[in-house]
Amino acid sequence: QVQLIESGGGLVQAGGSLRLSCAASGLTFSTNSVGWFRQAPGQEREFVAVVGWTAGRTLYADSVKGRFTISRDNAKNTAYLQMNSLKPEDTAVYYCATRQSLFFSVEVASYPSWGQGTQVTVSS
Repeated sequence: QVQLIESGGGLVQAGGSLRLSCAASGLTFSTNSVGWFRQAPGQEREFVAVVGWTAGRTLYADSVKGRFTISRDNAKNTAYLQMNSLKPEDTAVYYCATRQSLFFSVEVASYPSWGQGTQVTVSS
């Protein structure tokens, strides 16, 4: 079974930085696109960023573009989300997800595998 474990969440002051990690097992990591999504209380889960098989192939939500960076290390079966210039509106549970496709997707329903999430709280 595919297992995805997020880590690195926590409480940070506005303007600060945080790096999330997604450790994967039970899949061929190098041929899975990896997406990061987030969900605030009472809100729908929304797309944040995705990285394809090649680390240089990325796509970001407009709300995080220029502040967040998604990357991957296939040798470690791990993906990352570097979050800089954090804002209170970034507060959410952040989820790592994978799908076995070269092609990007920003749709929650297109990702069959999900981690349990890690809480990110940004104080003002």
